Formats: sequence, structure tokens, C-alpha cells
Amino acid sequence: MKKLSITWEGINDTTGYLFSFAKSLSAAVKNSPYSGLFEDIVATSGFAFRMWVAADLCPSAMSIWAFNQQKPWVENGGLSCDYIERMWGQDNIEEERRLAAIEMIKRSIDDGIAAICWDIHVPEWGLIIGYDDKSQKLSTLSITGAEGEMDYVQLGKREIPILNVLTIRGKINKSQEAIISDSLKLAKSHLNGEEWCDNAKGLEAYPELEKHFECDFNPDISWNMEYYLGTYSALKWYAWRFFEKYGLTQLAELYKTVFECWQKAFEIKKFADMSVTDNRQAILQLLKTAENCEKEAVKLMR
Repeated sequence: MKKLSITWEGINDTTGYLFSFAKSLSAAVKNSPYSGLFEDIVATSGFAFRMWVAADLCPSAMSIWAFNQQKPWVENGGLSCDYIERMWGQDNIEEERRLAAIEMIKRSIDDGIAAICWDIHVPEWGLIIGYDDKSQKLSTLSITGAEGEMDYVQLGKREIPILNVLTIRGKINKSQEAIISDSLKLAKSHLNGEEWCDNAKGLEAYPELEKHFECDFNPDISWNMEYYLGTYSALKWYAWRFFEKYGLTQLAELYKTVFECWQKAFEIKKFADMSVTDNRQAILQLLKTAENCEKEAVKLMR
């Protein structure tokens, strides 16, 4: 077994719910020759600014978008990628894509970089960190922290049987100024809801989430509320850090407030009694403050 030594250590996750693709991407970059970009990439790929909220707060809404945008979005941040997918209704190319994905994964691991892959242990993104041609097994690192093994033939055929693999190949000759400029365009596009998605997206996601702490409160989906708050709070930390790092002071100040509001809302949800109206109102007001800050941020993104 050729195997890389990788853990989730050092990947900032303020809630424990950081979106699995973003967390896997950051960890793959951190444990690569391009480690200086491991925090930036969550913002420059746009994931720090993306929001999708299902009307019933179904957690799977987090993973519904045009997957083939992963490659251009990650390359926006200055890293070149290989990408392969096989979706539902593509049974005629299933074996061809699986074999191509395995070769892509092996090439990445030979280069010392983990591969980001869908559904390797639980139906989320995680990392493939090793392979063994003799036993025909892949070594995996789940978003749960568990290491495991998966047969080559299982790739793309597990609980949600689609194939989705992205690997980091190198750096693109792109200036920091161009990366920042293009990242602002991408962030603004996401916040304005310009990407394809079946759910409320961008700034429109705020009222879809807020109503669950107001008129549509349902204690039966209490964990779903926590999941949404935790996912987006952890992502918004990366937006704040990106703007702070590159001296975009006004945006940094706005996103510091955005992150702090989401983080506080998450902590109230996690530790307070949601049957108490005042606790739900506190979360609602924090979300509205964050919403107003992000609306202001869109105006500043040129």
C-alpha cells in the first residue's frame, strides 16, 4: 500500500460542521507543495461565500450544485486541477470513468497529494490517501476522521452512487492581484445567486433559513438547524481571514461581523433551549445582522 500520512489537524473548523468538500480541499492543499494556499483556497474557490438552503432544511441541499464547476473554481485560486465525474443516468460510461478516476488518484498520490473524492465512507467528500494495486484497495480518510479501505470497484458505487474526484496538479501562473479580483467576482456571483442550484441560494438563503427561527419553527428538525448554522459559520471564517490577510479592510470588517454573528447563532442553537422564544429571536437577529453585512459587502465587491 502506497499511503500518505494525512489528518484533519490544522484545518480550522469553528463548529465541527465545515462543509466536507471545502475541508477536504483545504487539507489536500495543506499537505501538498502548495500548503501556503490551504486557507486561501476555501475563499478563492468561492466556497466561503456560497449558501444553499432547502425549504425543509434537508442537509443534502449542501451538496447540490453543478459539480463540474469544481475545477474552474479551484483553479480560480491559482491551482491547476484534474477532475472527473459520472452522474446518474450515465451507466454507459461508468466503468470507463471509474478506471480513469483510479489512474488520476494514483497519479496524485504518487505526487504526494491526496485526492478529494465523494462518498468514500459516509456520503460526503473525503480524501483518498493511498492505493495498493496488488490488493486493489484504496486507503481513505473520512470527514468523520476515520481511516479505512475501499475496493477499487466500489469507487463511485457506494451509498449515493455517483463518481466525483478532484486532484491538485500544480500551480497556475496567476498573479495575486488577479486571484483577488477574480475571487471578488466569484463571491459576488454566488451571493447574487447566479449559480445553478435547486434551493434558495446566495443572499436569498437568509430569509429561507431565518423563517425556521420565527414563523416556521419545528422542533423535529432541530439538528438540521444546527447543521446549517454550523456549516456556514465555519465557512464564513475563511472569508473573513482572506479579506484580512490581503488588506481589504472594509470587507474584512464586514465579514468579521458576519462570522461572529453566525458563530454566536450556532452556539445559541447548540447550547440553549430552542423552545424558548427569546433564544430563537436572538438567533434571528444575529442572522439578520449578518445578512445586512453581506448585502453591504456585495456593494463593495468590484
